[in-house]
Amino acid sequence: MGISIEQAIIHEISQDGQGQMRCRLRPQPLLNTGAVETMLEELHQTYSSKAGKGFGFFGTHGDDGEANDEFANALTSYRSGDLGFVEFSGKASQLLQQELAKYDFSQGGFLLMSCYTSMTSDYLFVALLSAKSSMTVLDDMELSQNNHLDLSNIQLAARIDLTEWQADKTSRKYISFIRGRAGRKVADFFLDFMGCVEGVNTKAQNKTLIHAVEDFVSSSELTKDERQQCRNKVFEYCSERADSGDVIEVKDLADELADSGMDSFYDFACGGNYELDEEFPADKASLRSLKKFSGTGGGVTLSFDGGHLGERVIYDPVSDTILIKGVPANLKDQLDRRLKGE
Repeated sequence: MGISIEQAIIHEISQDGQGQMRCRLRPQPLLNTGAVETMLEELHQTYSSKAGKGFGFFGTHGDDGEANDEFANALTSYRSGDLGFVEFSGKASQLLQQELAKYDFSQGGFLLMSCYTSMTSDYLFVALLSAKSSMTVLDDMELSQNNHLDLSNIQLAARIDLTEWQADKTSRKYISFIRGRAGRKVADFFLDFMGCVEGVNTKAQNKTLIHAVEDFVSSSELTKDERQQCRNKVFEYCSERADSGDVIEVKDLADELADSGMDSFYDFACGGNYELDEEFPADKASLRSLKKFSGTGGGVTLSFDGGHLGERVIYDPVSDTILIKGVPANLKDQLDRRLKGE
């Protein structure tokens, strides 16, 4: 799936000798060379495949979070032709510099901004990239150390669906972003400089969908195999939507189930007290519970396919025990050797 690049630019934000954040702005866009195209294609693929992304929108004062409208206003001016791409990206760099100056943890980085088209949507990709040191062998077989952009490990990035933003002002999910791992402040400063407020709790919506599916199969006159087929069908549909970057549409999912002979899921899901949105992004990590049971605690980790419950895996809630019939060969070998040794 290729992308069509409209504009791209990189600015640097770094600390000066006094520890103050400073911007070094590039005066013109990057040329659409092979290197730029390769980099943006790689970033597009890496970002699209990232699991557990959050979704939001441009907030206003009064919404949750420290929303401001300077970034959104500058983007509006760029899209209307009142502001050039270089000027818009420079304004964005200054906003990020101001946000970074509030914290002690940041060392800055390279702010990459790119407008491109993928499929039928226009996007603005925004990422703060870091440099990584590496070693290379020169032609004379001497070693040389250099720095390169760490494209495979992006942690601070967001993508704005410009088409959705301009077509549906009520949408609360046209901005997607990578959730930070290193703590709330590290994750949120990047959203704050854009004025992004989280609008859709993706994990909660996916877990609510699973709850609705389990209630649906439990209340239907289906056999055990048919129930598992229903779960598998839901998982396959949602996984395909996640892989293609599309959202889960409850009506569309219900139609898929109806084609397999499982009618009325849409009425069931909408008629219950599930508070399920008509459409929302897929979260594959949450959806795995449709196919697998897994858990960790007290030094024990257990995972098995849902279809084995009641057959190879027998759970007794009264005695709080699980009986496994047919121990996996590699585990059986380890257990046998341990017993012989003792």
